[in-house]
Amino acid sequence: MALAIIIERLVSLRTSNILPDGLLAKTVQEFRRAGASAELLGRLQSESPLGRVFAAGLRNHQHSRDITKEAIEETGRAVGHELERFLTTLGTIAAMAPLLGLLGTVIGMIEIFAAQTPGGGNPQQLAHGISVALYNTAFGLMVAIPSMMFYRYFRARVDGLLIDMEQQAIKLVEVLHGDRS
Repeated sequence: MALAIIIERLVSLRTSNILPDGLLAKTVQEFRRAGASAELLGRLQSESPLGRVFAAGLRNHQHSRDITKEAIEETGRAVGHELERFLTTLGTIAAMAPLLGLLGTVIGMIEIFAAQTPGGGNPQQLAHGISVALYNTAFGLMVAIPSMMFYRYFRARVDGLLIDMEQQAIKLVEVLHGDRS
C-alpha cells in the first residue's frame, strides 16, 4: 500500500501538473484581452490546481481586494487539502510498520519459548526460531523507513508548492486591483 501511495504522489505532485509554466502571464494576458470570460474560467478551472486558484480570483475580480483574496484563500485551502491526499495514510504506515514488526517478533518469541521443554531444548532450534522471529522486525523497518522518508519528502513538496501558488496568486491579485502591471 505504501508503494502505491508513493508512486501516485510522485506522479501527482509534479510541478508541471500543479504549477504550469507561464500560467500567470497567460492568465493576465487573456484577462486583459477578454476579461474574466466563461471560457477562460473553465479552462483555468480544469487545467491545474493553480488554475483553480486563479479562476477563483478572476470570478471575484470586480469585488474588493479583500473579497478577491478571501476567495483565493478558500480555494487554496481546498487545493492544499487535495495535494495532501494520502499523506496521512503514508505517515500512519510509516509509524505503524515497525510496531507491527515488533508485534510479530514478540509473538514469535513467545511461541519459541513455549515450545521449549522443562528439560531444555536444542540450542540450534532456538537460534533458528529467534532469527525467524526477528524477520518480522526487519520487514517492519523495511516498510517504515522508505515510507517515512517519502512522507517527509511529500510534506515538504506540498508546502513548497503551496508557497509558490500563494506567491503567484498574490501577483494576480495585485494585477487585478491595479497595484502591479
